[in-house]
Amino acid sequence: MNIIKSVDSRGAVLSLDGRIDTLSSPQLQTAILQAFQSQKILTLDFTKVPYISSAGLRVLLISQKTATAKGGSLTLCHVSDTVMAVLDMSGFSNILNIV
Repeated sequence: MNIIKSVDSRGAVLSLDGRIDTLSSPQLQTAILQAFQSQKILTLDFTKVPYISSAGLRVLLISQKTATAKGGSLTLCHVSDTVMAVLDMSGFSNILNIV
C-alpha cells in the first residue's frame, strides 16, 4: 500500500493506494495515528482502494475512536461500491463519516 499525506487549511488528507488487509493495515494505522498527532481533522481518500478486510475495519474503528478522543473528525471519501458494501454489511457505514 502507498500512502501519500497532504495538509491544507482543512486538515490532513491521506490518499490511499492499494488493498487494506492484514499486511497493509499496520502501515495505515501508523500513518493515521501520526496524522492525528499534528491535526484534528483527517480525511482518508479511498479512490484507489479496491478492497478492505476485517483488519482494515479494525484500523478504521481505532481511527474513529482516536478522532473522537481528540475532539477531531475522520472522514472517508471516494469509497468504491465494493468497499462501501463491506462497510454497509459490517455496520461501519453507520459510525463513520463517509462522503
